[in-house]
Amino acid sequence: MCGLFGIHAPGRDVARVSYFGLFALQHRGQESAGIAVSDAGRLTALRDMGLVTQVFDEQKLRGLHGEIAIGHTRYSTTGSSQWANAQPLVQHGSVRTIALGHNGNLTNAGVLREELAAAGHRLGTTADSEVIAALVANDPAPLDDAVAAAIAKLEGAFSVVALSEGKLLAFRDPHGFRPLCIGRLGDDWVVASETCALDLVGAEVEREVQPGELVVVDEHGLRAVEVVPVANGGSLCIFEFFYLARPDSRLSGVEVHGARVRMGERLAQEAPVAADLVLPIPDSGTPAAIGFSRALGVPFSEGLIKNRYVGRTFIEPDQGLREQGIKLKFNPLAEVRGKRIVAVDDSIVRGNTTRQIVQMLFDAGAAEVHVRISSPPVIGQCFYGIDFADPDELIASGKTVEEIRDHIGATSLAYLSLEGLQASTRRPESQFCRACLTRDYPTPVPREARKLQFERV
Repeated sequence: MCGLFGIHAPGRDVARVSYFGLFALQHRGQESAGIAVSDAGRLTALRDMGLVTQVFDEQKLRGLHGEIAIGHTRYSTTGSSQWANAQPLVQHGSVRTIALGHNGNLTNAGVLREELAAAGHRLGTTADSEVIAALVANDPAPLDDAVAAAIAKLEGAFSVVALSEGKLLAFRDPHGFRPLCIGRLGDDWVVASETCALDLVGAEVEREVQPGELVVVDEHGLRAVEVVPVANGGSLCIFEFFYLARPDSRLSGVEVHGARVRMGERLAQEAPVAADLVLPIPDSGTPAAIGFSRALGVPFSEGLIKNRYVGRTFIEPDQGLREQGIKLKFNPLAEVRGKRIVAVDDSIVRGNTTRQIVQMLFDAGAAEVHVRISSPPVIGQCFYGIDFADPDELIASGKTVEEIRDHIGATSLAYLSLEGLQASTRRPESQFCRACLTRDYPTPVPREARKLQFERV
């Protein structure tokens, strides 16, 4: 759950282009942001806690000169949310210096940290991402070979953008858990987590970085090499399709919004209900609610108005406001009064927010509140970069659908089937990781995954 951006464009203001690229990827991480630039091989990085617009201003962008840049927005999955873990991180190794941004989660980070420490390489952060940088920065082989050797040692999920030796690097793990795409801006090359970032900066989408592929951009142009073979046909995270990715992005050539509308249409076929209004739990539930409304012929209404700035500030509410709970984020419209409501959301992870929304709709006078979820129950830990590692946090891992319905207080509850979700993506099951829905993991996983496992006590 991080956003990556990279550009090789001599003659352009690469820091400014990266700023706008990160702006399009803000949904992938709001804890910290950073940009690193390479000016004739000399690296400079600026990173801090907060949103892209909080970290950067005109003066700071003007100070970042170079012909290559990478950027990162962070949502922490290994390592706490602190300045030292903000990215792009810069690693000064015994062989080279590298700036690196990482999206994903390594499943063998602990083993690799121990190996690096035994070799005398001291790590300064508690994030797994530094392991990747340290492996490349301390390898005496040529840069391409050093990256290839690091990829061969890494396990788990990693989409990476990096700067070293005057080159822009981009690579993905052999399963391709996290997205990464390539675009062209005139004669220049751009890489980004999602196509929406390429759209914003005016780049034409060329293709995706393939699983197991290393892409290098320098003064000679772009070259790509398959470092390791694609594993099992690829395992793109299906959570990207129904929740994480922006709806105007394309994953595996499929527009995310269209896939989510199809999820809602299929959900209406599988779990129809007599109702007066269909409303989304915004924002990620909106496309599926549109599809559900169309399929049943029931009017669509916003119903709930979302304050999109909640969770985007460091100012904590006082106790009185905290007791208002979900009202900090949502407020119902009067039209729900007396109506049979279908509330559509993309998922239920812990269940607390859904329960509060259901109660809010009843308090606003709704006669019935039917909850429809455009994905199957989330029952499995994620070891590949989505921040729900503790199975105790997942309400569906220990409760039946009826028990969840009782917990959230809804009139009825239904989930989209796994088959229905898969069909909505218009891509074969073999191309996805669906472990959060099936507990069928495409790689060996650790017995436990603790976000703060490398924190100093």
